[in-house]
Amino acid sequence: MVLKLYRNQKLCQFLAVHLLLSLKNIIVSVKAKKHLGQHFLTDESIAKNIADALTGSDYNHVLEIGPGMGVLTKYLLQRKPKITAIELDRASVAYLNETFPLEHIKLDTSKNHFEVIEGDFLKKDIQEMFNKEQVAIIGNFPYNISTQIVFKAIEYREFVPEFAGMFQKEVAMRIAEKEGSKVYGILSVLTQAFFDVEYLFTVPPNVFNPPPKVDSGVIRFVRKENYTLPVDEKLFFRVVKTAFNQRRKMLRSSLKSFNLSDSLKEDPIFTKRPEQLSVESFISLTQKIADHGI
Repeated sequence: MVLKLYRNQKLCQFLAVHLLLSLKNIIVSVKAKKHLGQHFLTDESIAKNIADALTGSDYNHVLEIGPGMGVLTKYLLQRKPKITAIELDRASVAYLNETFPLEHIKLDTSKNHFEVIEGDFLKKDIQEMFNKEQVAIIGNFPYNISTQIVFKAIEYREFVPEFAGMFQKEVAMRIAEKEGSKVYGILSVLTQAFFDVEYLFTVPPNVFNPPPKVDSGVIRFVRKENYTLPVDEKLFFRVVKTAFNQRRKMLRSSLKSFNLSDSLKEDPIFTKRPEQLSVESFISLTQKIADHGI
């Protein structure tokens, strides 16, 4: 008798879910919007692999940027930390709030574990959003703002111990590249100054709707144990950006705007080009420039 009642209860629950979904068919399918740079991931195994890029240590919050229809979200919700999804697209926000919980009734989508915020991540204060608590960042990032997302994570690195996501492959490789490569540049140095970066895997265009024209790449950032610089941070950023603005020139030429003294330019480091310098070398270079009164 008890078993029969249980089966009837599950059947009613199943029918209720599908009835509600049919009533909400207007928002069951969200169309990707070109002006928002949306490309919805359709491959479940890849979505799970992206979610698994986060180690889940030392934080109780995960911020997902641009969740779309929640293909990555459902795997994140299987983890312990509270998931906060921030989305600019109103149709996606409506879907995540109304339809997504009905489609995934086995997941904990209660307010204590899942929250959807309509808004622009680039305009948010991470420190304020999470009351100065540690938060990991993850997402299938729109190509057109992915670099800005990285710089935002760098800015709030005190509160971001871990960061993983999908980028245009070219950008992902540039971020993770080491010195000595032609793709090593500003983004490589400024990111790796504060995070250990690992390129995880490549994602082909055919697993998206609509498919982008290029491959994507997934990378993971883990904040360094010591994520403060032993030199002036503003000067460090300025030195790196100025050096790579003329990357084919030796540093003695590309850094002329710093009014380098003749004695300083005799240092062997100034005979190198910027792509030859490691992060540690750029820190040393910044200190040399600072010591000479810049």
